[in-house]
Amino acid sequence: MKKIRVAFLLWVYDKTQKLYRTYFKKKKRQWQFNEKQLLEFQADSLGRKLGEFYKKHGFTMIPKMENHDVHHLITGCGTHFEEEIAMQYLLLGNGKLNAHLLAAVVLGTLILPEYLNMYLRAYRKGQRMRPFYNWDFECLLWQNFDHLKDFIQQKETAVLH
Repeated sequence: MKKIRVAFLLWVYDKTQKLYRTYFKKKKRQWQFNEKQLLEFQADSLGRKLGEFYKKHGFTMIPKMENHDVHHLITGCGTHFEEEIAMQYLLLGNGKLNAHLLAAVVLGTLILPEYLNMYLRAYRKGQRMRPFYNWDFECLLWQNFDHLKDFIQQKETAVLH
């Protein structure tokens, strides 16, 4: 039964994704890097970690949605459907609010209610993090990934002299 529910959610996602990118992401532009170029960044950088993420999962970059994949890295949220919904809850807790996010949260909760505890934990985690949902991560691709992640998660980072 779960397979049918997830298939329905994937169908809805597929039908709405192009509309979302066209109307809600008008002001955003596609990143200037591709998956292969990201793998050329320094080993400990956000760019390299993102390139490795694409390679590991067999994903390709979706124009204007690149930050979404960075959100996976920063938050540790997986890519299974229930984890995608959890990440939307996390972003809601972090302060993001738009029609697409609300639709994902409502539909995800109605169709996969057995993950409600996971969703609520993700929401609280998002509240504890520095607001990052609106950052332009393309300009941070050169930054040390662990330091960036620790900063967003409000963890103390060692200062090097």
